[in-house]
Amino acid sequence: MDSFGTFDPFRSSKSRRQTAAAESGKDEAGDDDAGEETRPPLELDLTNHFLIAMPSMLDPIFGGTVVYLCEHNHNGALGVVINKPTDMTMDVLFDRINLKLEIKPDTPDAMPEVYRRPVMFGGPVQVERGFVLHSSPDKFSSTLQVTDDVALTTSKDVLEAVAHGNGPERVLVSLGCSGWSAGQLEDELGRNGWLTVKADPAIIFEMPVAERFTAALALLGIDPVMLSGDAGRA
Repeated sequence: MDSFGTFDPFRSSKSRRQTAAAESGKDEAGDDDAGEETRPPLELDLTNHFLIAMPSMLDPIFGGTVVYLCEHNHNGALGVVINKPTDMTMDVLFDRINLKLEIKPDTPDAMPEVYRRPVMFGGPVQVERGFVLHSSPDKFSSTLQVTDDVALTTSKDVLEAVAHGNGPERVLVSLGCSGWSAGQLEDELGRNGWLTVKADPAIIFEMPVAERFTAALALLGIDPVMLSGDAGRA
């Protein structure tokens, strides 16, 4: 199984139209593209923010989750769930995509910690694909630079670097991502589905998985017991 390929979730609809036009030999540049370029900025840009599910969200996929938003624009939003582990660890993933570990431990206890980390369920979109949040300045074949400290890569070379022992210092690997079409996230926010707060990379990369939800709430000064299904959005 090779979960990393050429899928690029970051291209805007404009870029997709231009690619299609190039393949068909047509020139799609025109009034519609000009309109996109002159759009006003979003009233609320939640790139590099956590979405924290409210208790009222009973969705079996997103209930109790924290999502790190990597991109939010007029076309929609894209993020990765950071606190929903699968039963797969990194070393198992490496084996499935035919990556040889630089260090072959004699016993499981001797395995480097990074190889024993759980792979996250990043969301219900493209669940057969890998999405890797990692520290910068490492850049790979298909990388979205979210901030100076956090990037998202969808190409296999980032895991090759980790397997060979020279990858990013901080890394979170997920299968699948979370996506919202234009206006969909704003609608969910309006219905008090999520709390939002500027993200802290330490919660993504250093905090134990089971503590990430509580830690994200703490950024807002909220204790989980204070929340109820009827609470409003912060």
